[in-house]
Amino acid sequence: MALLSSTSIVFAQDEVVDNIKTAMKSGSSKELSKYFSQNVDVTIDGDIQPFSKTQAEYELRDFFKNHVPDKFTIIHQGASKGGLHFAIGQYVSKASTFRIFFRIKGTEGKYLIHEITIDQE
Repeated sequence: MALLSSTSIVFAQDEVVDNIKTAMKSGSSKELSKYFSQNVDVTIDGDIQPFSKTQAEYELRDFFKNHVPDKFTIIHQGASKGGLHFAIGQYVSKASTFRIFFRIKGTEGKYLIHEITIDQE
């Protein structure tokens, strides 16, 4: 039974990361926000702001508008010993390249984004 449950957890994490990747590639804050926790810490170039789910969606919509995606790839994903799940991606627009970090937390059987950090490379 433990193997089945750990397999289900890994599948759920991978599914969320795949959905994040799809939303980032299309520049869709609406799709991305489906995976936001009720409160999300958004950091863009060192400026950290705690936002509600709705506010975070608006913030990311502005980011996508100013930096239309050309390409997004997941560079690394995993979990810390304490159970913190994360994904790191590279977001490329016409003018800039960004490193994006997502902290994903499992709550009530769902994996949701609790933190997004965007740094220009």
